[in-house]
Amino acid sequence: MQSRRRHAAAAALSVTALLVFICVQAGLVAFPLRDTRSRSLLVPPRWLPLGLRAVRAETATPAGAGTEAVLLPGWEVITLVRRPDAASAPVQNATCVFRGGASSPARALGPLPATGRHAYSCIMPEPTRTQQHDAPLVLFSASTVGNADDGASGRSPEMLKWSDRIVYESVVIDGGDVLVFAKGVNRRKKVNRPAADIRCLYYRGDAGNAVASLPATTSAQQVFRCPPPPATTPVDRELRVTLAVVGEEPIPSLATYDPPRRPDSSPATGSTPSGKRLICACTMVRDVAKFLREWVVYHAAVGVDRFYVYDNGTEDDLVDQVRHLTSDGFEVFTMTWPWPKTLEAALSHGAAVHRDSCEWMVFIDVDEFLFSPHWVHPENPTKSMLHSITTVEKDIGQVSMWCADFGPSGQTVHPKEGVTQGYTCRRQVMERRKSLVRLDAVDRSLTNSVHYFMLQPGFRSKWSTRIRVNHYKYQAWDEFKVKFRRRASTYTVDWTDKKNLRSNDRTPGLGFEAVEPAGWPHRFCEVNDTLLRDVTRRWFGLGFGNKLGRRRIIGTTPGSSYNV
Repeated sequence: MQSRRRHAAAAALSVTALLVFICVQAGLVAFPLRDTRSRSLLVPPRWLPLGLRAVRAETATPAGAGTEAVLLPGWEVITLVRRPDAASAPVQNATCVFRGGASSPARALGPLPATGRHAYSCIMPEPTRTQQHDAPLVLFSASTVGNADDGASGRSPEMLKWSDRIVYESVVIDGGDVLVFAKGVNRRKKVNRPAADIRCLYYRGDAGNAVASLPATTSAQQVFRCPPPPATTPVDRELRVTLAVVGEEPIPSLATYDPPRRPDSSPATGSTPSGKRLICACTMVRDVAKFLREWVVYHAAVGVDRFYVYDNGTEDDLVDQVRHLTSDGFEVFTMTWPWPKTLEAALSHGAAVHRDSCEWMVFIDVDEFLFSPHWVHPENPTKSMLHSITTVEKDIGQVSMWCADFGPSGQTVHPKEGVTQGYTCRRQVMERRKSLVRLDAVDRSLTNSVHYFMLQPGFRSKWSTRIRVNHYKYQAWDEFKVKFRRRASTYTVDWTDKKNLRSNDRTPGLGFEAVEPAGWPHRFCEVNDTLLRDVTRRWFGLGFGNKLGRRRIIGTTPGSSYNV
C-alpha cells in the first residue's frame, strides 16, 4: 500500500513538473521580447516571430566554456573558441570534451578571418554519437581532462548540423555593408531567392534581444549583402547576425557582427600587407602544401604580386610552407576557412575583402599555372608577362582563358621535379575557362562560377588567345584519389555520389570509389606538350632548384610590389 502511494505521489509530481515546463515554454514563445512595442518595429507583420528555439538554443555561448560548434559529415566537429588571449597563436595541445566526459584531440585550424575566434577540429567519439549532440568544451591543458566531466554535462548548447541550414560566417566590407554567408537558402545552382524575401537580423544572445531587422540587398549562392546595424547600436558587447526568409524561422547562426577592421592580417605570418598590388592570386587549399612553393615561385616570377590562400582544414605543413615563402620575400597570406563545399563563397569573400588590396585577381587552384607559348623564348621571366595581359580597355572587367588538362603522363608517384616539369602529356581539346578579374568590376552580388565572376553593368569580359591555363588535373593516382574525400565546389556532386553521371565535372572512365582504373598512368594523353617544362627548367633549374627558384624576383615594372 505504501509503495502504491509513493508511486502515485511521484506520478503526480511528474505531471505537475511537465505542466509547469509546458507553461513556461508557451510563455517564452508568446512573449519573446520584453518590449513588444520594439518588436513591432523590428519585424513586419508578414514575418514570423523571431523564434527562440531557432537562434538562442543553438548559438548562445555556454557559461565558462566560450565555445560553439557545428557537426560536419564524417562526425567531424568544428568548434569555435573566443579565448581571452585571442591575439595569440592557437594552442596546439587542445582537447575536445563531450557530454559524459568522452574526449578526442582537437586540431588547431587557426583564427577565423573576421572575428579572430579560434577554430578547432575534432572527431566525435563513437560512444557520444547516439547521445544528444552538445557542443564540446575545448580544454587547453591535458591535465584538466579528467576533471572535465561536470563541465561537459548539460551546460553546452546543442551543436548546429552542417546538413541543416546555417549561417556560418560574416564580414564587414567596403562602405560598411555586411556580407553574411549562409548554407541552405539558395539550394540550387543559378536559382536564388529574391533579396526582398530575406531579412538580416542583428541580436544579442538570442532573438529576444534583437536590435535590428533590415532587408537584404543581394542574394546569390551562399552570399547575402546586408546593411549594417544602426550607428547608434552599442558594440561593446557581442552582436550576432543571422538571416530570416519570409514565412520561416530565423536561421541558426555562428556569425557575429564585428566593426570594420583591417581584413588582410595573416594568421600564418602575423603580418599585414600594405599598398595596392596590380595582380593577386586567390585559391582555396586542403593538404596540398607540397605544391605551394612551385605555384607561388612561378606565378610571382611572371607577374603575380600577392597570394591569398584560403585554408580549408589543412592537415599538412601548410603553415611551415607559408612561413618559408614569406621569409624568402613572397607575399603569401592565409585565411582560415574550415567550411566544406563552400569554394564559391570563399572566392566571393576574397573578391570583396581584398578589393582595396588588389586591382586584378586571378582565381585558380595550386595545380593550375598561367602560361603563354609566347614566353618560350625569353631567357628569364619578367613581371610584365602577366601585367601586359591586364593592359586592356577600361570597360574590360574580366580576361578569360582556356584550360589545357594534363594527364598522369606515365607517372605513378608525385614527380620530384614538380608538376610543371613532371607532367607533359595533355588532352587535345581545351575546355572550361579561368579568368583574371578586375575587382572593381565585380557585381555587388559576388556571383561566381569558380572560374569567372558576374560583372557590374558597364563592364564586359574579353577572351585572350595569348595566354592559357595549364591544369595538371589528372596526376599520379595517389595524388588524384585524394579528390574522393570531398569536392570543394558547392554545386558539384562528390565523386562518390551516383548523380549527374554525364556531367563534365566527372572524370571519363572513373567510377564512384577510389579504385585506380586500368591504365591510369597513360590516360588523357593526346598531345605531348613540353613547353612549360622546358621554360621552367631554363628559368628555375631542374625541380626549381636554382637561385631564381628559391627567391622572388626583384623587378622594375611600374606598379610592381617588388623593390629594386
